[in-house]
Amino acid sequence: MPNTPQDRDLATGTISLGVRPALIVVDLSNGFSDAASPLGGDFDSQISEINRLLDTFRIKKLPVYFTSVVYHDKTTASVFRRRLPDLDILQASSQWVKINSKINKRTDELIIEKQWPSAFFKTQLETQLEKNAVDSIVVVGLTTSGCVRATVIDGLQHNYPVFVVPEACGDRNLSAHHASLHDMHAKYAMVIPAKDLCTHILSL
Repeated sequence: MPNTPQDRDLATGTISLGVRPALIVVDLSNGFSDAASPLGGDFDSQISEINRLLDTFRIKKLPVYFTSVVYHDKTTASVFRRRLPDLDILQASSQWVKINSKINKRTDELIIEKQWPSAFFKTQLETQLEKNAVDSIVVVGLTTSGCVRATVIDGLQHNYPVFVVPEACGDRNLSAHHASLHDMHAKYAMVIPAKDLCTHILSL
């Protein structure tokens, strides 16, 4: 029986990791990854997967970037913050903007501050990718339906092949997590298991 318009995805082609992919770890700050935060949840399994990916990228000396939502004043992203008032905890001086200590971040790896969902919007990320001759990006982190998805779409709009590792992404809403993974794979990125991605990275 043919698919109906209600459940039909478009045909997709393949994309390549190229020779210099970068890993973008989205919002693994305490604010999003600590269950004590109103924005957070229990993401220990995702943190473990991200640490394995970090090890793999470092073996091949590939670029790694972290992001954290940080607010320095009351006016930046004011509409976003009115819609989601709990974002106001992400003040520059707070513990919530620091990267979760369970993540094995190295001191020389850059944290890119952002104020909106996408890691690209009004940040230095694009400049850093160009500087390091990055030719594809792997996006992981929190949350799948929010800042991960926004970064994936912006990555595509900057003409990068984008890859997403489902085990290394988390969301407070499991239904939104699965729907977003489906949507990203159907249109904007390749959703690829961690094991397959690591194998490919190590073969570069």
